[in-house]
Amino acid sequence: MKVLGIISTTAVFLLFGATVPAFAQEDHPEGAKPAQHEEQAKPAPKQEQTKPQKQEEQAKPAKQEQAKPQKQEQQQQQQAKASKQEQQAKGQQQQETKQQQVKTQQNEEKSQQHQQRANGQAQESQGQYARNGQKDSSGHVYNESHFGPNHHARFEANGGREYNGRREYSYGGYWFYAGSYPAWFYQQDVYFILGADGLWYAVASGNPSLTFQVNIG
Repeated sequence: MKVLGIISTTAVFLLFGATVPAFAQEDHPEGAKPAQHEEQAKPAPKQEQTKPQKQEEQAKPAKQEQAKPQKQEQQQQQQAKASKQEQQAKGQQQQETKQQQVKTQQNEEKSQQHQQRANGQAQESQGQYARNGQKDSSGHVYNESHFGPNHHARFEANGGREYNGRREYSYGGYWFYAGSYPAWFYQQDVYFILGADGLWYAVASGNPSLTFQVNIG
């Protein structure tokens, strides 16, 4: 009886020992599955971490592309500003040139008007020449044998004489002079007359409308 009890007890233990590993093997795969899932899930955060870096790298060219239009816009604004300043300077210069031309033209017109008035007065005076033997206010005698259209002469700029800081020319026995001489005075024959007003005038022989007052020394 004792022998049978021992055998029965031993069999129970063996049976129990055989079943425990079996249960352990069956439990182990079920417990291992979450571990595998966890191991597979670990790389996910790494991928998520790399995405922002890639996005930042992708964002950099976008920022650079945004910076380029701004820089180009600034350059265009500077060029437009420089062009505007240049145009303003040109406009101002043109306006000044135009004003100068207008001023010069006005001065020329005034000079011509003054010359025309002087010529008109001289022509009026010439219309009534002094009579032969008539004297001017200083006592100089007008002699038709020495003065008038029939006694014209050509004068040179360096001719005559320099006297008291003025250029004098000898004509009809007297020395005549003026503060300044027109260009035509040296370009054609000239004669001198005494007007009815008692003043002396130089007259262009080929164009009697050209005349100016002279003094007698």
